[in-house]
Amino acid sequence: MVAQQRARTCLAGLLGSVALALGACSPGPDTPADTPSTEIRMGAAYETTNYDPSSTSSALALGTNWHVVEGLYELRMDTYEPYPALAAGRPQWSSDTAFTVTLREGAAFSDGTPVTSADVVSSFERAMADGNVYQPMLSFIEAIEQVDDTTVSFTLTGPFTLAEERLAVAKIVPAEASRDEMTAMPLGTGPYKYEDIGDTRVTAVPNEHYTGTYPAQAERLVWDVIKDDTARTTAANSGTIDVMEAVPADSVDMVTEAGMETAEVHGFNLPFMLFNTKKEPFTDPRVRQAFLYAVDTSMLVNNNMDGKAEAATSFLPETHPNYNRAVNVFDHDPDRARQLLDEAGVSDLNVTLLTTDHPWVKDLGPQIQNDLQAIGIEVSLQTEASASVYANHLDVEDATFDVALAPGDPSVFGNDPALLMNWWYGDNVWTKKRTFWQESDPASYQRLQDILTAATQLDGPEQQEKWNEALDVVSEEVPLYPLFHRTMITAYDPDALDGFAPIGTTGLWALTTTPTGS
Repeated sequence: MVAQQRARTCLAGLLGSVALALGACSPGPDTPADTPSTEIRMGAAYETTNYDPSSTSSALALGTNWHVVEGLYELRMDTYEPYPALAAGRPQWSSDTAFTVTLREGAAFSDGTPVTSADVVSSFERAMADGNVYQPMLSFIEAIEQVDDTTVSFTLTGPFTLAEERLAVAKIVPAEASRDEMTAMPLGTGPYKYEDIGDTRVTAVPNEHYTGTYPAQAERLVWDVIKDDTARTTAANSGTIDVMEAVPADSVDMVTEAGMETAEVHGFNLPFMLFNTKKEPFTDPRVRQAFLYAVDTSMLVNNNMDGKAEAATSFLPETHPNYNRAVNVFDHDPDRARQLLDEAGVSDLNVTLLTTDHPWVKDLGPQIQNDLQAIGIEVSLQTEASASVYANHLDVEDATFDVALAPGDPSVFGNDPALLMNWWYGDNVWTKKRTFWQESDPASYQRLQDILTAATQLDGPEQQEKWNEALDVVSEEVPLYPLFHRTMITAYDPDALDGFAPIGTTGLWALTTTPTGS
């Protein structure tokens, strides 16, 4: 199917609304030239029921919220460059541990209510609440207070050179909004506002009260929730969607033949192997390393990912600006794996490898099983829905699982190494209830935390030296570690869109995208 054949008519493209279609195809004489007149329809690869900007870690919700809610600062997700969003400009520092931020003029929520410093303080308090998944990412903040109606002050726990990037984690919502309201449909200050959130579709329309950097470019954004790879590919091929998230490597030729363009962006997205470090023999890092040396990651990349990934040579991908090759690189080395098991006194090991049901992840299981069995470890595979893996095996009292294989990508929150490492190795649910590393090896855990804290107080070459130390520590301890970093492949219709910017993380970012119309 050529591009001309897959172009949708105006009527079909605008959800069958005759009035809307007529307005979009034939703007009246009073319609401003820059008024958005068409929609962008996107095929999302993930699903969720939690859109709360103060707590969600869902790829779908984070991606849709980028368009609806704002922090004081936001990141251009195609470059990770921070820019003032709700803030009027850069922080005004009074010392190396204190600064103020002023809200942009005319800032209002999409219902027209002005944003005040009380909303900012309340939103940070939500995000920083004990037990919240965002709390560790904002732990550098000691206090936040109102100066006046449009100014807030921050006091830090110590010098911190990544403030603007990290402040983007906290999204500002009305102080009086309940958690249930924000979970179901957040109210924000972004260029779009939610129109409807359902199980299979999310829609957003322009926020007429927006006064920021990236005004809405479309009359409607539509995210079709299509978790199944085949169904999402079919939607792209038929012209039902303009953008397809997470194109499987073996579907690239199919969607390009249908008139789509594909963009490959190296990113952080990865499958990780996670160990129950409270359970013998995984209390010993040599055993954990042995598992990683046993896996033929290059074969997984070539066979399962069609070469669209890079075997991990560090916790960070080689394209990351702070990458450094780790002291331990887990190239396929069965002899080294056997040696480590011998040194740890481990033999006749029988384990269950628990995997999530993400298609590309569960498909890694059989080869990993074979690789481990090749060094004498008996392995049973057990695949369950992602929610079940966490709810029934990892996030339980007295967890008995052995090893888990799952995907992850905290780069949806930002790209600084301390954020990425602390997602899995920080003072949070991952180290307390999943790997148990904080409890099983507190000395190594604290060593890493001290290094990361020092790094966030520095910049330039001195900071990079600390990042390098931290990367070495996690390659030695490996309570959780990536097998490879996946290339993110996105497809889009160049005849329907201008300015689309593919990104290297989960989610779809359309703030620079303009639909060309019919």
